[in-house]
Amino acid sequence: MAPVWRSHYDRLHLHTNKGASHLPGRPMPPRYPKYPSRDQVAEYFEEYTAAEDVHVRLNTDVVSCHRTDGFWETVTTKGETIESLNLVIATGLDQIPNMPRYPKQELYEGTILHSAEYRNGRPYAERYVLVVGFGNSGGEIALDLTEHGAHAFMSVRGPSVVVPRDIAGIPALTISRWLSVFPPKVGDWLSKPLLRITIGDISKLGIPKAPWGPLQQIAVQHKIPMLDVGTLNAMRVGAIKVRPGIDRFTEKGVIFTGGNSEPFDAVIFATGFEPGVDRILESTETLLDGRGRPLVSGGPTAEPGLFFCGFVEPPTGRLRAIGLEAERIADLITADVGSGRPSP
Repeated sequence: MAPVWRSHYDRLHLHTNKGASHLPGRPMPPRYPKYPSRDQVAEYFEEYTAAEDVHVRLNTDVVSCHRTDGFWETVTTKGETIESLNLVIATGLDQIPNMPRYPKQELYEGTILHSAEYRNGRPYAERYVLVVGFGNSGGEIALDLTEHGAHAFMSVRGPSVVVPRDIAGIPALTISRWLSVFPPKVGDWLSKPLLRITIGDISKLGIPKAPWGPLQQIAVQHKIPMLDVGTLNAMRVGAIKVRPGIDRFTEKGVIFTGGNSEPFDAVIFATGFEPGVDRILESTETLLDGRGRPLVSGGPTAEPGLFFCGFVEPPTGRLRAIGLEAERIADLITADVGSGRPSP
């Protein structure tokens, strides 16, 4: 996980507090701030790997995984075939960048890139940049662009939910954990007064307001609300300008839904990722849903000895969920090995 984190954009920090974001058995160091930086998170994973004596094979991709004669065979790009009784796929939901295609996009003469390729706003100083997508990456990238002197715009197509990162000094993740004991609709009703005070009416900024709350969005749409780290304030003062969805591209920019046209030097797609599990598993009919996501994460699957870890969007934070799922999977494998039954 450390190399993945080091490849993210420079400004990235954990959006969830460190106390609820560590892996099993090893809290993040006290010297880290409440929301550790990209490099601190990478450092934590490196130290965790060393302390737990985890053997990691870097610069190696998995080509395929299949079950043969009671074993799982994993084939790598280095020509290896690794046999194992159990296979845990923990590549996560953010594996393959989702790059949408718009009419006449091939005519555009500016720069197009995905948020996975973005590093910082220095190359975009004084340039006009459109960020497409209103998730956590899009919001922070737009903010980073303004801090480097770019003219930042955000294309927001659909209804959105925004929550503050902290409320009265309490992490939103902690409050979400409290509210998660209720059904999502009830939890959203209880949080509504807090969001009204701390966030306000986002429709006044040109952002379509969703008729649902954050817990319902996670439960039904499997989509994390945007945690505001300063993006909304930048919008309020005009540093980030909101635009609707894109209808089509032109040679110099885009035409938005509604017909308005604007020029842009660059367009950054903060449009999420696909899990890509179907690229390595040979048989997925009983394992994945229609979106290519595992039907079960953190527990036994339809295939003996196969587990998925970290393929969830919980209101209590993904790293916390990964830790809980990892412990559950380890217990299941240990119990099976110790039962005296033949291992799958």
